[in-house]
Amino acid sequence: MSINIKNIHKNYGSYEALKDINLEVKTGELLALLGPSGSGKTSLLRIIAGLEYQDQGVILVDEDNFSEKHVKDRNVGFVFQHYALFRHMTIFENVAYGLRVKPKKERPTKKEITEKVTELLELVKLSSYQDRYPSQLSGGQRQRVALARALAVKPKILLLDEPFGALDAKVRKELRRWLRNLHDQYKITSIFVTHDQEEALDVADRVVIMNEGEIEQIGTPEEVYESPANSFVYDFLGSINIFKGRMEKGKFASGAAMFNIQNGIGNEDGVGYVRPYDFIIEKQPSDKSSIKSIIRHIQKVGNTVRMDVVRTDLHESLEVELIKEQYSSLQVKQGDIIYVKPKEIRVFS
Repeated sequence: MSINIKNIHKNYGSYEALKDINLEVKTGELLALLGPSGSGKTSLLRIIAGLEYQDQGVILVDEDNFSEKHVKDRNVGFVFQHYALFRHMTIFENVAYGLRVKPKKERPTKKEITEKVTELLELVKLSSYQDRYPSQLSGGQRQRVALARALAVKPKILLLDEPFGALDAKVRKELRRWLRNLHDQYKITSIFVTHDQEEALDVADRVVIMNEGEIEQIGTPEEVYESPANSFVYDFLGSINIFKGRMEKGKFASGAAMFNIQNGIGNEDGVGYVRPYDFIIEKQPSDKSSIKSIIRHIQKVGNTVRMDVVRTDLHESLEVELIKEQYSSLQVKQGDIIYVKPKEIRVFS
């Protein structure tokens, strides 16, 4: 099932939550809506589900207009952050619930319900827990039950709102890979909301980055991370170093350093961005883009070494990241003077 979202607007009183959202979700795609709190991602998800209604625009699912359909007529599976399981029902009954409440003419037989629930519990690796209650399961197990329940009714599309937000980091990482594998088996068109950049970049086929009710960029995880469309995307995704400066004759000047850049912005003030791992470390300057700095702190974590250095021209901190072999070959220590040279700097006005 493909989803075509056209010109969606949503206001809550005077607050404009969504501003002219246009988005196409491909059949069988796992799409992430990523952005900070208040960016509009959950509002958009709830409008697709029918839990909220847009003020303007249409939503087409395989050219079927969902815009005015009631939530019960959309056949959408929805997984909430806090599971929303029925505490008084066993795990088996929770998964079976959506099948049991179908209209009589659509309702499967008892045997068919049992077979379907058994199949799903095997899929989510909880067969041996079917007679337990939600309170007897871990958070990760409860989220898998919630997903099985959503899949039981064979939804046209699957929507997940911060599905792993209530779990600890280790469990989140395990479950997001499990979700990706499950999606690859089911091939159901899915959209999930998250504010966790690593989660979106790890799981999704494409990522939609939202901010203040608008879409900033749409692309594959590699596209949005390696080629940010603007300063917001660059700043939002991962760690960065910021260089304030000005364009002068096609080069970007920041403090005593001058940089060649690929994306010129004219002769005006701008802000440059460099990832911590995108530096060359030198003992002596090689050109005007080498920034004289003092090592203030060194942190070794696994195969990664992070250095906090201070530019001597502007007295501003930079975060530099090296692999352990590079660090060892440099033979530097806290307090040493080094020269840090950006491999690439992206400048936005």
